[in-house]
Amino acid sequence: MSSFQLNLSPLKEPLGFIKVLEWIASIFAFATCGGFKGKTEIQVSCPKTPENRTITAAFGYPFRLNQVAFQAPPGVNVCDVEWRDHVLIGDYSSSAQFYVTFAVFVFLYCMAALLLYLGYTSLYRDSRKLTMTDFVITLVATFLWLVSTSAWAKALTDIKIATGPNIVRELGPCNQRVTCHFGSVTSMGSLNVSVLLEWGAGGGLKRGNREGSTKAVPSPSDGREQSPQRRRPGAPRSSTGALQPKHKL
Repeated sequence: MSSFQLNLSPLKEPLGFIKVLEWIASIFAFATCGGFKGKTEIQVSCPKTPENRTITAAFGYPFRLNQVAFQAPPGVNVCDVEWRDHVLIGDYSSSAQFYVTFAVFVFLYCMAALLLYLGYTSLYRDSRKLTMTDFVITLVATFLWLVSTSAWAKALTDIKIATGPNIVRELGPCNQRVTCHFGSVTSMGSLNVSVLLEWGAGGGLKRGNREGSTKAVPSPSDGREQSPQRRRPGAPRSSTGALQPKHKL
């Protein structure tokens, strides 16, 4: 195995440049989704008192909303309702965890690939086995990347519905003696951006590796000049210039 020699030229090619973009996108993916924390607020007014009170449900990764209960302000009895018995709807942990776990895998894969591209450039370009292995891993990773992103995009849409204004209709006390109005919910703009980045990065991962793998291994004839055929002195030539064999009489 050749020794480590740093070579930054692959970063100027799609093979290395897109791996860097993938590495950055994977960091953004598991940082935004795995570290997300939000809350939804509902304004509650009781029949006996016109003053509005706020109940809050705090949620976050891994988005098991069916385990998130509403909380009243500390020490305040809001309309004589035990709000801790009322939770949000839905469990989206499988999609969220699949998305974050695969983002970590892509992060590690891109680091290993960049180490190979930049530190062992000649070994990678001269070995068809390495390039084909890298290409196959890229195909599998791209497919699973798009699957996980699609599943998380669908889950994110459902999370927005479950934590949005529709939650008022799902709360039992709000349909009986208590008047409820939707207050606010934490913005999920960073999660939207992460989904868009992963969609674009997933397509770029396959495209960049395909272009790089076709250039990685030169054909056996590359760099070799065909030496002209030598003519023996006095040897006859055909009309096309080729040598003709001599026949013994």
